[in-house]
Amino acid sequence: MLIPVPPMLAEQAAKPLENPAAARNAATVILLRDGDDGLETYLLRRQQTMKFAPGMYVFPGGGVDADDERIEWVGEPAARWAERFGCSEAVARGLVCAAVRETFEESGILLAGPDAHSVVADTSTDDWAVDRVALENRAFSFASFLERRELVLRADLLGAWSHWITPAFEPRRYDTRFFVAVVPTGQRVGTIPGEADEGVWMGLSAIRAGVDDKSIAMFPPTIRTIEEIATCSEASLALATASRRSIFPIVPELVTIEGKHFLSTELDE
Repeated sequence: MLIPVPPMLAEQAAKPLENPAAARNAATVILLRDGDDGLETYLLRRQQTMKFAPGMYVFPGGGVDADDERIEWVGEPAARWAERFGCSEAVARGLVCAAVRETFEESGILLAGPDAHSVVADTSTDDWAVDRVALENRAFSFASFLERRELVLRADLLGAWSHWITPAFEPRRYDTRFFVAVVPTGQRVGTIPGEADEGVWMGLSAIRAGVDDKSIAMFPPTIRTIEEIATCSEASLALATASRRSIFPIVPELVTIEGKHFLSTELDE
């Protein structure tokens, strides 16, 4: 599968490669729900003023914080996540916690509950919004937020989906693990974060059509993930499928054809 290099990166792709940036560990979460016309996912459109990925539609996510590695959870141990994602237990712990934290910060959906068998209800009210902003601004840690709210992180509500590494030519690089999660019953997305100008639930077929007619701009890993998730008929099936997936690092390869730059996303293990 060849995907044109986004215009914002075309100039960078044409330059000789020198001293590629280090890739920062990051987590992104494919939030899913069953809609009237099939499976839907939640996307954020990044503001045009952003230095990284302006105008691109993305899943909620972001980089790992040092504090993320200290949080306990309900679900499979860090060793199992490390095995799935091919990383150390410390990195795996940070990725799982970052996935839940960033999802809450950027969508208001919180994969946590009072105990191992429950999940918080609607988190779109004003008091939760205040906490989201404070977390985004690093006014307090995610660990202290969970402690104050008397909540336990529900890692068992996450599934491991894939592992993508930003191509070496890009100025900002991420070593990103993709997770999948079904929106808990009763929860709704809240206000959109400052980095985005739109947050929308969208059917997978509509996303694919938008990518084809260029009304929706996405990076290759997001496009490829939509294609993969689209093979699942229901949100619960996507989560079940995650447990059976083989995960290995994918680095899109830069391909130049007749002076035009493309990224190849052929998944050769």
